[in-house]
Amino acid sequence: MADPITVEQVQALVREHHFDTIAVRRHLHAHPELSFQEHLTGRYIADRLRAMGLAVRTGIAGTGVIGVLQGRGAGRTVCLRADIDALPIQEKNALPHASRNPGVMHACGHDAHTAMVLAAGRVLHELRGKWNGTVLLLFQPGEEKIPGGASLVLKEGALSDPAPDAILGQHVTPELEVGKVGFHAGPFMASSDELYLTVKGKGGHAAQPEKLIDPIQIAARLLIVLKDECKAWAGSRPLVLGFGRVLADGATNVVPDEVQIAGTLRTFDEELRAEAHEWLVRKADALCRSHGGSCAVEVRKGYPVLVNDEPLTERMRAAAAEFLGADQVVEMPQRMGSEDFAFYSQVMPASFHRLGTGNPQKGPAPGLHTPAFDLPDESLAIGTGVLVWGALKEMRGA
Repeated sequence: MADPITVEQVQALVREHHFDTIAVRRHLHAHPELSFQEHLTGRYIADRLRAMGLAVRTGIAGTGVIGVLQGRGAGRTVCLRADIDALPIQEKNALPHASRNPGVMHACGHDAHTAMVLAAGRVLHELRGKWNGTVLLLFQPGEEKIPGGASLVLKEGALSDPAPDAILGQHVTPELEVGKVGFHAGPFMASSDELYLTVKGKGGHAAQPEKLIDPIQIAARLLIVLKDECKAWAGSRPLVLGFGRVLADGATNVVPDEVQIAGTLRTFDEELRAEAHEWLVRKADALCRSHGGSCAVEVRKGYPVLVNDEPLTERMRAAAAEFLGADQVVEMPQRMGSEDFAFYSQVMPASFHRLGTGNPQKGPAPGLHTPAFDLPDESLAIGTGVLVWGALKEMRGA
């Protein structure tokens, strides 16, 4: 039987390939592509995997890629997932590797996620004579756009042969200092649904209010009532109902026939989520009718609640502490942000953690989804190592 792999061995291999990992991340950062349009990105990833000598599946959910790593013999299957799409944001960083595609930017760290899973695959491949099982390297498109690439990966059965015994993912965050990782077992990230409300009335000349059923006044009241009463209705159950777009296309003296409203609904409970959909439709219809108008409500279901499998997440927490030191592993609070990794967590043991990219000595770091977002190179080695060590512990290779 081969000797167990040690933390020191993995750390040495991660360091050996660190500059290449940096180069991969910078290449991806310079060439971002939007959700479900990641054609060149997918080709680049597939070429890198083939150069390692791995079996490669392409066309996953359209533009995604899976690399298949085999150990020395039969065993458990672990999937490492990275998202590969960028955002419609114009980058403001003056960096040599800044985006070369106008209006498109890796402002959420998906370039780093991809580079780290590629690097983890490389390390695991070099150690393949020391572990049993299969590692799937999943490079998933379309995380930023409903219906979410994860839902399509599952729908087409791309993870069914072999089916993972565990799936691991991570996301960079400037909220944690570089060197730290954060875990949360159980419900971790919220569901997210898009809401589209159309308040209808009877428009006309603003100087003749007696002839109108003013949809602007109805919509204004509706927004206040929904926000206030939603809190009371949900009680102690965490729920966010927010509206970010209101369009009343009239003029100074013209009241339109309708007002369009767009918003979001988020919870940590799938039952509460379903109840909230029904409550919202019922409440909006009743209020608008009571003022002589009407309201059409479309609930566009997005991502479900991301539930970290508790035994798996505790094992990943322990693995990270073993690899980095216990003082580098922290408890993360629940987040009302959403992630399509949640789809995996609904059907298989899943664990999704946060990787620190902040540097307090340099002051507050630009947040995710901002045009100034960037991350330090040293975080790539930390994230790569945690993924490798976590996968090895799940396959009992360490």
